[in-house]
Amino acid sequence: MKNKLLLMAAACGLMMSCSSSDESNGTTNTYFLPLTTGNYWVYDVSGSQNLAGRDSLYIEKDTIINAKTYSKFKTEVTPTGFFSTTLNGNAVRKENGKLYLTGSAGLNFGNALPVNLDVTDFVVLDENASPNQQLGVLNGSLSQDFQGIPLTITYNLKATAGENLASYSTPNGTAYNNVKKVVTVLNLSINATFGGFPIAILPTQDVVTSTQYYAEGIGMVYASTNITYTLNDLSLLQIQLPIPQSDSQNQKEELDNYNIL
Repeated sequence: MKNKLLLMAAACGLMMSCSSSDESNGTTNTYFLPLTTGNYWVYDVSGSQNLAGRDSLYIEKDTIINAKTYSKFKTEVTPTGFFSTTLNGNAVRKENGKLYLTGSAGLNFGNALPVNLDVTDFVVLDENASPNQQLGVLNGSLSQDFQGIPLTITYNLKATAGENLASYSTPNGTAYNNVKKVVTVLNLSINATFGGFPIAILPTQDVVTSTQYYAEGIGMVYASTNITYTLNDLSLLQIQLPIPQSDSQNQKEELDNYNIL
């Protein structure tokens, strides 16, 4: 069963000129994802059969949300990779070195149990952050119906700054200078109601952990994403769900070609 996962775990931003407030605060304002309409990135995606392919991601246009200018991303066709799937159709902007995402992030167990999160100005990368500094966090719960079964989904989405690397080489040997690492984690728990009683389907666990590397002046050059979950065994309750009991996969996305205007 195809296990397609969508998660907002990628970092992106709106290209801006360096402001006086950046200078007065002693911060930098470089471009770890240069955003001009027409910029594009092509990624080779490797993983299981359902998670492998080739994605073409580009900036379609500027868009205004709540009086602020964002860049809107699109893909040529339905994307396979975690990073391109995350950005496809969503809007991003940059302010004071921080990169913000507004749109929808979600997870889909076997195309059977979708979990969709709406995010507004979630900080996914900060050019001035120290290693291990928390960037963005989103906590909450939502209710949705799954084939007539009421579900309560509790989530924690967070992005954390990793090392600042003077140089970095991808597994295929391509070298980049001035690279920032970001780790994005989605933690979930899911309860269902059967006969008026809540039953834990998915105990609290990290379901998606994605590590991305961003090179100055280029963008995201490599990502490794672990996708794993284990459902509770409900066989004694004679409850079966149309998704695998557990799954563990890794997907890699490596930049093959790009154009920065």
